[in-house]
Amino acid sequence: MKETLRTALTDHMVYFNSKNHVNATTRDWFQSSAYTVRDRLVERWIETMQRYYEQDAKRIYYLSLEFLMGRTLSNAMLNLEIDEPCKAALYELGQAFEVVADIEPDAALGNGGLGRLAACFLDSMATLDLPCYGYGIRYEYGMFRQSIENGAQVEHPDNWLRYGNPWEFPRPELLYPVKFHGCVVEYKDEKGALRHHWVDTDDVMAMAYDTPVPGYGGQTVNNMRLWAAKSSRDFELRYFNQGNYIQAVADKSESESLSKVLYPDDSTVMGRELRLKQQYFFVSASLQDMLYRYKKLHADWSQLADKIAVQLNDTHPSIAVAEMMRLLVDAHHLPWDEAWGLTTRIFSYTNHTLMPEALETWPVATFASLLPRHLQIIYEINHRFLQQVMHQFPGDVDLLRRLSLIDEEHGRRVRMSHLAIVGSHTVNGVAALHTELMKRTIFADFERITPGKIVNMTNGVTPRRWLNQANPSLAGLISERIGKGWLTDLDHLRKLADHADDAGFQAQFRAVKLANKQGLARLIAARLGIEVDPASLFDIQIKRIHEYKRQLLNVLHVITLYNRIRAGVSDITPRTVIIAGKAAPGYAMAKRIIRLINDVADIVNNDQRIDGKLKLVFIPNYDVSNAERIVPAADLSEQISTAGTEASGTGNMKLALNGALTIGTLDGANIEIREEVGAENFFLFGLTTDEVETLRCQGYDPASYYRNNAELKQVLDMIATGYFCPDEPARYRPVVDALLEHGDQFMLLADYAAYVACQDKVAELYRDPAEWTRRAILNVAGMGKFSSDRTIREYAEHIWRVAPIASNAVQSKKTQ
Repeated sequence: MKETLRTALTDHMVYFNSKNHVNATTRDWFQSSAYTVRDRLVERWIETMQRYYEQDAKRIYYLSLEFLMGRTLSNAMLNLEIDEPCKAALYELGQAFEVVADIEPDAALGNGGLGRLAACFLDSMATLDLPCYGYGIRYEYGMFRQSIENGAQVEHPDNWLRYGNPWEFPRPELLYPVKFHGCVVEYKDEKGALRHHWVDTDDVMAMAYDTPVPGYGGQTVNNMRLWAAKSSRDFELRYFNQGNYIQAVADKSESESLSKVLYPDDSTVMGRELRLKQQYFFVSASLQDMLYRYKKLHADWSQLADKIAVQLNDTHPSIAVAEMMRLLVDAHHLPWDEAWGLTTRIFSYTNHTLMPEALETWPVATFASLLPRHLQIIYEINHRFLQQVMHQFPGDVDLLRRLSLIDEEHGRRVRMSHLAIVGSHTVNGVAALHTELMKRTIFADFERITPGKIVNMTNGVTPRRWLNQANPSLAGLISERIGKGWLTDLDHLRKLADHADDAGFQAQFRAVKLANKQGLARLIAARLGIEVDPASLFDIQIKRIHEYKRQLLNVLHVITLYNRIRAGVSDITPRTVIIAGKAAPGYAMAKRIIRLINDVADIVNNDQRIDGKLKLVFIPNYDVSNAERIVPAADLSEQISTAGTEASGTGNMKLALNGALTIGTLDGANIEIREEVGAENFFLFGLTTDEVETLRCQGYDPASYYRNNAELKQVLDMIATGYFCPDEPARYRPVVDALLEHGDQFMLLADYAAYVACQDKVAELYRDPAEWTRRAILNVAGMGKFSSDRTIREYAEHIWRVAPIASNAVQSKKTQ
């Protein structure tokens, strides 16, 4: 194997890069390595697709506006089980694999947990031999690359495609028109049926780019198909033929801007319109592609719902319900009732938020301008749906108002989550608490009229990337003790509980953790010029910056520790607090919190009185590759959102899987993690969901906590008066005002004392290495439930009704 790979590497260097070992750069070696691995993927990819066609398999189509895939080279090598011979071949050619792999940029196709979850699901579907397509957008620049300048977040274009993408296959022959604007003409066909023709539209072409996604073992390689916007040829020629070349180029550029940037800034009307156009663009192309594939094998539409299952990953793709109806009724002339029957058997919808403001709505006027036919279809769906509700609950006008797809009270807006629910056969939450709260709060009326439609599918993460790839030393130690079965059945980790009290295993476990912390310390020193002590407690909070995730509460604790050290408290456990995450460009408070973190870090890290007992570090540009370096080094995992606000979280799973203890509230998947790892191995604090609601109803007074807690008062006063920003003393007055004057929406002050007390328990336990390690091992042992393989099996069985289509090689193994 090694010799074959070595030959392939040198051949690709010559025939793809037109270079040899004398003038090849590290990037050239990465390209050669990628093409060498890709060759082995492609053979199995073609075989997988052929297998699906031959068996006329029912396929899962996963629609997601984000796929946060991370780097592909290491992942593909590990899943194909050719990592060791590849590394050896490169070494013989004078190349260090780690240096070569580090050249690869992260694919900038997502932002946070939503996109990473989608990537984990694609990995699991391929590993489980489930026929699946992932559909999304090929963003040219992704969200943004984050840098920190003078403590503040600065956004830069993330030009991840600058050097090309060796993993993708452009499909210029796969083009679908996507229409916008125009008007709708009604007419009757030869049978007297009313038809609708959408005319005078502005068209954009969607071009496919395919990327192979290998499962572990490499026998199944599924497809991720991403769409790039291209200007329609007719659109360009019209202006060229008139001699208006500048307009032709301008229109081409505007058309192709649809797939330029992930999540355009929606603080402007143009930004919001572009976001809706992005959503419809990829949905329309994807549905056209699905129906084209179906028609190649089927003469009529009767089996459509038996051959395709479409999962809507959050509300972003929910326009798919109206688009499927448009395609079936307008383009393929199915009767409305037949088309609706198929549509509601095809779609299922995953909700990822409990916050009403995060459930997308769009002004009716925007729909009327951009997607006039879809607005008509939504009106018709709504009319028929409300008629059913009215017959089921006669006289309940308020119920009709609350359930309507059109919100009449806030300027007439289309409720996209309602469209997704009405058009789907199943709706799921992503953690037990989240699902229960969906039923009790935001979707209580839907639970009332269709009980049982809302179900739970607790999220998971792929152990192949988040343990085997991210933490090879711990993965090797685990496999040495219990075998490799955990790679495809994470429940095997339960066997580690038998070793939790083994002093020898504890020492090995601690040695792995220390080596990972030393590696992260070197990275921090190299990138940020900050020296941190690997022996200190590494206290980690890595996630999107948002007020409900309460990075600010973490900062309040850091300042509390800082004040204690300055006051001469001696029994302080040395601690390095590491925070990473991006704030949305238009989210002013989140960006202000990032700057506060950096300003506090500047004071704390340079105060000689602290004597190295406390460091605060903000690592810029958090992405998958940075997460793979941070997660294995974590001692403590911060999961401190206000109870009832986090749908699930998956960072909590990744960190616990790598041996971090969790400090957290009873929120999202924290509850289930605590149940699995044992309450005694989880640092719990804070109000429960019910207590939060009770306190709100009673009249929450955050200022009373400020007045009655001396440490809290000192911390807030320091922030408010410019202790950490003497050049601009009022810089953080809005942060303090949000807590004291504007209601402290996420109850930081109510939870502050409990959080600080819980952190004191953390510090005390960390001073007992054997007990800390024992609990860390038990955390790893309890994480079997949180494999995305388990999640996907449940989706396949209970929602999609899709069976595995294994290769002959896999089937023969199973029968032996």
